[in-house]
Amino acid sequence: MKRDRETGLHTTAGGRVETRKAIGKTSRRSIGVLLLIGLVAMALIAQACGKAEGKTTAAGGGSAEPANVPAVLNYGFIGTNKLNLPGSAEGWGLYKGIIQEELKKHGISEIKLTAFPNGPDQSESLISGRLDIGSLGDTPAILARSTGANTRLITQGAIESIGYLIGKKNGPTKLEDLKGKTIATQKGSFHHRYLAGLLKEKNITDVKVVHLLRVDGEAALARGEIDAMTSTGVYALKQVEQGYPLLDDATKHPDLIGTSATVVTEAYLKKFPDFPKVWNEARLKALNDLKSKPEEYYAFLAEVQGTTVELVKKSTSINGIKDVPFTDEGIKLLEGTKKFLVDEKLAEKDFDLKQWILK
Repeated sequence: MKRDRETGLHTTAGGRVETRKAIGKTSRRSIGVLLLIGLVAMALIAQACGKAEGKTTAAGGGSAEPANVPAVLNYGFIGTNKLNLPGSAEGWGLYKGIIQEELKKHGISEIKLTAFPNGPDQSESLISGRLDIGSLGDTPAILARSTGANTRLITQGAIESIGYLIGKKNGPTKLEDLKGKTIATQKGSFHHRYLAGLLKEKNITDVKVVHLLRVDGEAALARGEIDAMTSTGVYALKQVEQGYPLLDDATKHPDLIGTSATVVTEAYLKKFPDFPKVWNEARLKALNDLKSKPEEYYAFLAEVQGTTVELVKKSTSINGIKDVPFTDEGIKLLEGTKKFLVDEKLAEKDFDLKQWILK
């Protein structure tokens, strides 16, 4: 076997090239190339998995959003109307598309809205899983939680819900006249908590309390089938304008003022843990827009509530809509309401508010 001086390769006597050294050099080179290709492939796979498993929020932090955020958000609210929208900042944000635009950035392409006549009905849909999020009064939200509903409180958007007690025409003119009479309220709702607290405060025990939704209550009061009913906002003021006597309202009893509650199911939070932050930021953006257009907002609210702008302005204050999810005053009212419901055995069992509130 000879060694070629130019190539460094060895040849046999028959001229066949001996390639062992060349093969060794080529193999090492190939292995290096293959390792490089493998590393690049692994990096691409990791990047693809990262995109599939979550996407990073805007600069400044925030946890990654899971890929299984549902494209549809099921949202419930109180009050049926032709616009199928709630009031307050949430309603304005949905009306203007502000909330939809913000949620779309996080993978939510549709918000399905469902109106309910009262809070207990909405709570049933939250418990059953038909809703992901709901805005309702604090009393039905607390009562649902006391039964073990897997919800978390993420916002108290308003803390000035005023209850009214309206009497029938030519009937009671003061609270003492209600003894032995029939009063309609929406049991399990903010109305119910206001009425129960009022009757206890005034030591009025000889009354019959029946459950009627607002529209049914208004009709029954007009026919004289009941002696009084609870109401709220523009609906109560409209009755007063029509000549029904105002027997009481919660402004005289600060402890009986209600608050609103926005709750999210724990099942939904598992799919989208950052949802409370995203929702509250979208709500705040809607509120800031609302404050810049007060007259337009009042006109919107009048259409939602089927009344006049004048009545809306008398019953609603933009300043009452909170720009933070929780306030000390609001939580204090919430604690008082829960204590009352537990003490009066209206709530099934007590629970820790701190474990319910998600800040």
